[in-house]
Amino acid sequence: MHERPYEKLIVWQESYKLCLSVYRLTIKFPPHERFGLVSQMRRSSYSVPINIAEGNSKKSTKEKERFFEIAHASLEELHCESHLSKDLDYIFVQEYEALDDHIQRISFLLTKLRSSLG
Repeated sequence: MHERPYEKLIVWQESYKLCLSVYRLTIKFPPHERFGLVSQMRRSSYSVPINIAEGNSKKSTKEKERFFEIAHASLEELHCESHLSKDLDYIFVQEYEALDDHIQRISFLLTKLRSSLG
């Protein structure tokens, strides 16, 4: 099995884990949220590793920056959706805090990756 270049990035590894966590958490959401918050949170969560992977494959710095910026924006969107999920009592405070910590770590790593582009 061949490892893709983006799979070596810690920020990609962490964002992929976050995506899996979001899928597992949203399974227990109310059925009426299936096409609402569940769908939106899942799209936001998979947008992060997907855009990191795609951006990492780009040759120009400008293109890389664009995809990493999209990943960062999706991460912020997910943070807001997580907060809403907590306030609607779809997730426990502890689950929210774990998500928040993970999102903050990925945000830090993405910021560092983006600043390394120069």
